[in-house]
Amino acid sequence: MAVTIAIFFDTRRIKKKTNTYPIKLRVTHERSTRYYPTVFSLSKEDYDKLSAPRLSIDLQVMKAKLQEIERTAGNTIQEFDPFSFSEFERDYIVNNTSFEQKKFVEKCPIPEISKFDYTPFYKKFPILTDEAPEPVTIGSVYLSFIKSLLQEGRIGTASNYHSSYVSLKKFNGNVRFADVTVSYLKQYEQVQKNKELSRSTIGIYLRALRAIFNEAAANGIIRKEKCYPFGKRKYRIPTSRNVKKALELSEVEKIYYYKCDPQQPSEQKGKDFWLFCYFANGINIKDLAFLKYKNIQGEQLIFERAKTENTMRSDPKPIIVYITEDMWEIIDRRGNKDKNPNNYIFPILEPGLSPLRQYELVQLFVSFVNEWMRRIAAKLGISKKTTTYVARHTFSTVLKRAGASTEYIQEALGHTDLKTTENYLDSFGSELKKELAGRLTAFKKQGIEDETHSQSLDIAIGSGSTMEPA
Repeated sequence: MAVTIAIFFDTRRIKKKTNTYPIKLRVTHERSTRYYPTVFSLSKEDYDKLSAPRLSIDLQVMKAKLQEIERTAGNTIQEFDPFSFSEFERDYIVNNTSFEQKKFVEKCPIPEISKFDYTPFYKKFPILTDEAPEPVTIGSVYLSFIKSLLQEGRIGTASNYHSSYVSLKKFNGNVRFADVTVSYLKQYEQVQKNKELSRSTIGIYLRALRAIFNEAAANGIIRKEKCYPFGKRKYRIPTSRNVKKALELSEVEKIYYYKCDPQQPSEQKGKDFWLFCYFANGINIKDLAFLKYKNIQGEQLIFERAKTENTMRSDPKPIIVYITEDMWEIIDRRGNKDKNPNNYIFPILEPGLSPLRQYELVQLFVSFVNEWMRRIAAKLGISKKTTTYVARHTFSTVLKRAGASTEYIQEALGHTDLKTTENYLDSFGSELKKELAGRLTAFKKQGIEDETHSQSLDIAIGSGSTMEPA
């Protein structure tokens, strides 16, 4: 959703000493509004005069200053993708002489925990054992930021930032922030393309670098107005179109009815967990690994994505999955026998593991499922990839082709970037979830026999949606 800004004349409280009202900057984003008091105030009579064609010298100066605030605030907001109030306050409001400062204290960098033991991370994060990078270089902030992520247990995110730093360092060394110009970034992009690195991966690395620039600015290491190469009329990070990764329903049917080799128990295990991911709203393996028996509530599996734990969302929307007969069978076959509410459903993780060990075990399990599904696909003559990520895409595509609205699929996947539809998503009830879950196995022999009921369900899902051919 777009960010809107406006000058706001606050007549709710008069300044008794001057008999004037404060002028504030109003910023609205995703139905949240914040007011930032400027150092300016006017009487109601003078404020009303600002729209007049002829103004006194004092009012001309005041009008110009307010227009300048709107212009510069708008330019700052355009640099954020995505926008957050905290970053806007840090980069625009704090130390801005046009605004009152008593309510804003510049955020300090996350202090390093002196007793934190980084030695378990040395192998995976060589930056921790490299020679200390010079100050005011990208490496110095990458190192500090990666350490803070490790302290928080965000191993996957730290790994992404480390990969970004390694790629940039191989390109031109650990450079100073001032050396990362628009030209530098364009050259980096072209070199990576020549190495056949995908646009998606290049974008991931450079978005991490942009975050490092923002971190450096927040900590007073650099000044954005002097050496910030990203944004409008500067360098734009490349994006890529999502390539269709979904399987056809007929290919899912082949996987579902494939008879696994009894001499290869791992084959059945890989198939079971792939199908569980597919049936459970395309659940991510990390989320699957963290599922506990307390997440099972009646006929539903209710959980929050681990990915949302460190976002700005104060009230993340839970994902609700109707547990099909096939899912119950997989839980019975693969689940922990001790069904204590606080026990994990599946024996992928165990209590008391460090965040690093949890990350490693999840990655190993992803590799296990993907490898056995690759073998099954080869036996079935399926040329497409059959990774757990593909299971997620397939879930959404099958439902879309079955007539489910985009809004329902967004809710089912747990996406957090289209909040404008959340009020509408709340209308989807348990029965609709149950019926739509049944469509994931429409290829099963009994099929969906009640055509009249099916048509009624299509209407319930959204008569305005575009129906795609199966």
